Amino acid sequence: MKAALYSPSPKNPQLARALRRLERDVLRMGALVEQSFRLSHQALFTRDLAAAEELPRLDKKIDRFYRQIESDCTAIMTLQAPTARDLRCLSAFMQLVRDLERIGDYAKDLAEIAIKIFPYPPHTSLPDIAVMSHHAQAMLATSLVALADLDEVGGRGLKHLDDTVDNAYKNVYQTLAQQRDVPGVVEPILLLALAIRCLERMADHATNIGQRVAYIVTGQRS
Repeated sequence: MKAALYSPSPKNPQLARALRRLERDVLRMGALVEQSFRLSHQALFTRDLAAAEELPRLDKKIDRFYRQIESDCTAIMTLQAPTARDLRCLSAFMQLVRDLERIGDYAKDLAEIAIKIFPYPPHTSLPDIAVMSHHAQAMLATSLVALADLDEVGGRGLKHLDDTVDNAYKNVYQTLAQQRDVPGVVEPILLLALAIRCLERMADHATNIGQRVAYIVTGQRS
């Protein structure tokens, strides 16, 4: 993934270097979040517990990036006299990494769900939930490409993709809620309800990232 195309003012080369480093760190954090999402999918839908066990380690790395980027943004704001446009970018980055951090948290939650649901037979709704997960992963990837390219149109377009995930959430939830004559315990259904909620929220945060990219480019909040 190439570095973002944001161009800070050439009048302050120290600030320009700091912003470039910040952009690279945001994209590196995004790559880790993508990896965590892929592993959570693998854990839940291929019953790969080794993948699930990787998530806490990755989550710690993501959290470290989150704290460091927030700290760097604050330092730049207070010490480097950024322009109004630079401040807009820094503000968006601080909000954006919060979205990435939350997606990482939800990926860890999905891994925990995968471990808990492992002893039970696969539920008939799993293929539909897997499709929902693929859509949400595609949204995250699209949001990060929009960030790398500072693509306003691509960023705003995520809202339409989010509708697909929202509709899938409603359909699967209705299937789970209306299930009758459940043999044995209901824990698998409850866990799957939690899983689709995680996926729906992950898609929401990917949409937020797209909106923040558009704000960096235009200065207008949607």
